[in-house]
Amino acid sequence: MLRAEWTKFRSARGWVLAMAASVLVTVSLGLLIAGGARSTCVTGKGEGPCPAPLVGPDGTAVKDKYYFVHQPLKGNGSITARVSDMTGQIRLPDAVPGVRNIKEGVVPWAKAGLLVRQSLKQGTPYAAVMLTGDHGVRMQYNFTHDVPGGPHNGPQWLRLTRSGDTITGYESDDGKTWTEVSTVKLTGLPETVEIGLFATSPGALWEMAKAFAQATATFDQITLQGANGSWRRDDVGVSMESDGKTPHHPGGVVESGDKLMVTGGGDIGPATVEGGLRADLMLIGGAVGLIPVLVVAVMFFTAEHRRGLIGTGLPAEPHPARLLAAKAMVVGAVAFVAGLVTSGVVVPVGLAMSRANQNPIQPLTLGTELRVIVGYAALTAAAAVLALGLAALVKRAVVAIGLAIALVVVPYLLATAGLVPWLLMITPAAGFAITQSVPTFAHVDVVLSLLGGYYPLPPWAGLTVTCGYAALALGVAIAVHRRKAPR
Repeated sequence: MLRAEWTKFRSARGWVLAMAASVLVTVSLGLLIAGGARSTCVTGKGEGPCPAPLVGPDGTAVKDKYYFVHQPLKGNGSITARVSDMTGQIRLPDAVPGVRNIKEGVVPWAKAGLLVRQSLKQGTPYAAVMLTGDHGVRMQYNFTHDVPGGPHNGPQWLRLTRSGDTITGYESDDGKTWTEVSTVKLTGLPETVEIGLFATSPGALWEMAKAFAQATATFDQITLQGANGSWRRDDVGVSMESDGKTPHHPGGVVESGDKLMVTGGGDIGPATVEGGLRADLMLIGGAVGLIPVLVVAVMFFTAEHRRGLIGTGLPAEPHPARLLAAKAMVVGAVAFVAGLVTSGVVVPVGLAMSRANQNPIQPLTLGTELRVIVGYAALTAAAAVLALGLAALVKRAVVAIGLAIALVVVPYLLATAGLVPWLLMITPAAGFAITQSVPTFAHVDVVLSLLGGYYPLPPWAGLTVTCGYAALALGVAIAVHRRKAPR
């Protein structure tokens, strides 16, 4: 029966051409985006190609910009301080064209606290305990790791201790009773490290852009153990204007008695957007490319149903349930191959074109690239089986095609535009998460759009949702046809 269904499929030239069109559409759109992408940055040398992304200890693209008031710590020791106040400035969209609209306030992930790190070199291992703008106390380390503490937003005591490679963060409401936030191990930490106070703030998100923001934290009751030198001041990661001399949005520190008021802008964390072009952007036309696949899958069932070759109940007819299962295996296999050819071409070729155009590219491991390529093929197969199951249930080609597109394609297009992204959690379009090449980190605010790299579900969870819909539709259709089969 499988061989017979495969013969039917490959004998229909229109279906074969439609599958080829699916490949052509997705590859063409992906390469058009890759070929047209041009990233430029203003540095101390003027405007030109953006530098390669800064990479953290685990190979992830990261941001590492903050103001640091610090001392060298040799061996074990600790630092304790109270963050008594945290303020900031946020640039909002201009109410009057050309007039900057600045308001007082801090963004949710503004950060101020205590930090210990291997050196001032950007991207090196670190650990920090901090008070945030709207997420309470956190312990973060090596850019990608985040551990929540208490939900405090007012004055808070913080403590960071070092014992060999082990760093422990604490919090306290009164400076007497302490609660451990987390303990982390920074393997290979040198004998002498830098320890101190820091402040930074990512930009404020509005619409599809990010605007400048900075945070100012007041530290007092500062005590150190194991370090007793003078404070050093460094604006880590500050960029220069085109003249090569003027800092762009510099930080600073003001001393007032036993208080230090530290101001900084930037972020210490993953660079989900700023880290370069992502591999999944090469498949941005995948939803449109799936439309021919969905149409073919529906027609593969309804073409014979219209001719009375399925569901007649005649003794000579193959068992409808087994026939439907065979059709699902054939159309799923063909769709998988089409999806594999599509992603196997557009992802590596598109990334190569982007690199040739001097665009920064998000770091991509071989395992992640293979998951994106094979995952898109699996998504294509699951979508085809879902469309076939819908066709077997409604038995009308136009209705089945409309349903399939509404369930798979429309939610993806809406999410790309930043609209109702939660649909990618509850519809078969959730499977597009398998193409996600940069994780969605809980401690990084992003624009809720696929263009910004936001997927509400992890890769395999998203694909599981799509496969579940496909299995349900096909299973119900087989059950319905089994009941109608002659006994």
